[in-house]
Amino acid sequence: MEGIKGFFTSIITLQGLIAVGIAVVLCIIIFLISKKRGKSMSTKTVVAVGIGAALYAALSAVAIPIGPNTSFRIAIVLLPIFGAFFGPAAGFLIGFIGHALNDAFMYGSVWWSWVFMSAMLGFFGGFVRMDKRFDPLNGVCTKLNILSLYIWSAVGMFVGSMMAYFGDVHLYGEPAEKLFIQITLANISNLVVVFVIGVPAIAIIAKSRTKNSGLTKGK
Repeated sequence: MEGIKGFFTSIITLQGLIAVGIAVVLCIIIFLISKKRGKSMSTKTVVAVGIGAALYAALSAVAIPIGPNTSFRIAIVLLPIFGAFFGPAAGFLIGFIGHALNDAFMYGSVWWSWVFMSAMLGFFGGFVRMDKRFDPLNGVCTKLNILSLYIWSAVGMFVGSMMAYFGDVHLYGEPAEKLFIQITLANISNLVVVFVIGVPAIAIIAKSRTKNSGLTKGK
């Protein structure tokens, strides 16, 4: 109950209202673009968002401190994977909702500027879906797609870092020097998880789907 109370209490703060407002506007833009491209959010994607957000919130509880209020979290690996499989809207919502829920249940309130660190990683990780040839669930994943995943993930980290920095400094009044250290450590941690585990995992899953498809056709 305390976690749920902390979640909703955090929403009605100035930081929470700004964060939710940005999230709503961004989601509307994504949905409109997707609808124009004939790719409205399917029921499968909605279910994936619910499952992914719950998993991300739960796994984020497994954290190894690496600096001031900064931890190494294996849960980050879920963001590029879900983004790549279900698109930028799903990646964004999983990162945004999952991170917010974890903050609320673990600490009693949500630190909204850092929620966008996760949300942007999932969001940009899903941009690889713009390539119509990319379909990892059906075993279609080229070397160019893998390169795109690395690039978009790096962009997501950069944008998320900028949002976390400006949010902490201008909305929470945190010292800039402290933020520089936190963001640097967080990005090193995220790079290790995403680049060494996340992206290769997507390639492995796609490859396994190719083999499964071949076996099915052989039958």
